[in-house]
Amino acid sequence: MSWIVFSYSLSSKTSSSPRVTLWRRLQRLGAITPKAGVYVLPATEECVEAFQWLAQEVQQAKGEAVVMRVERFEGMTDHQLAELFQEACREKYGEIEVQAAGIEKISRTKNNPDNHAEVLEKLQRLQKRFSEVARVDFFDSPEGTRVGAQLRRIQDAFLKGTPPAPDIPHAFPAKYRKTRWVTRPRPHVDRLACAWLIRHFINPTAVIRYSGQPNPGEVAFDMRDAEFGHRGNLCTFETMIAAFRLKEPGLLPIAELVHEIDLRDGCSVRPETPGIDLVLKGWLLAGLSDGELETRGIALFEGLYTSFTRRPPRPSPR
Repeated sequence: MSWIVFSYSLSSKTSSSPRVTLWRRLQRLGAITPKAGVYVLPATEECVEAFQWLAQEVQQAKGEAVVMRVERFEGMTDHQLAELFQEACREKYGEIEVQAAGIEKISRTKNNPDNHAEVLEKLQRLQKRFSEVARVDFFDSPEGTRVGAQLRRIQDAFLKGTPPAPDIPHAFPAKYRKTRWVTRPRPHVDRLACAWLIRHFINPTAVIRYSGQPNPGEVAFDMRDAEFGHRGNLCTFETMIAAFRLKEPGLLPIAELVHEIDLRDGCSVRPETPGIDLVLKGWLLAGLSDGELETRGIALFEGLYTSFTRRPPRPSPR
């Protein structure tokens, strides 16, 4: 597989501030250093662009930087490089695991509002940190799965007072492939995500109408008395995922984003949520038509799904 390599040097007269800033940026990007002074990432478009911006910053600080695409490292296999990435994430996941155990211990103490507020604040911070590490876990470290399950267990215990997940009847996609759909005008996050789901998983040319009143034969979603709507503490997007028995991993983070923006109950914290929320609000404030909102929303959720789904290929051991 291909790798992208970044190396730089700054004058000895340069203050420590740019050095510290670059080091922190490289850490956040998830770069590894198989050899001193060389930083490596998988050669994805996002990683290439990140290194190119860093090179520009080094040059602006009167330093020198080079970005290279490398197909093979002498004396080191792709599998060994992937293991270095996993090891870096393993350490970070380990820190999260220790902190999560502390939160779990706090959550078991006397149940009172002050304790709930403390647990929620700590849990949200830790979930954000987990999302940051998972974003650069390019080769899916096993520890990520374990720590993610630990955080979900703590969250479930914390929210045990909420209603249990409702039993959602099975909806078969084939039955809805020629369906006309309807939902409320001025679509926001939940309705836009549902429109994307319909077009991506059920019928790419589906007719979706925006109205407060369904016509005969139309399937309504996210509106009063709709076939697909909020169920218990699930938003409509989550209901449709459950109804159509969709198991694709990329849907889970999107569901967490949609749920939090739509319901704002603090059940999940992702670093992308505030930015997506602002974009959606901006579209509404701009007075875009329902059709324009749908077009932009489908492009947005398709981009999110692609980002959450695609990973660099895992190198095979040699």
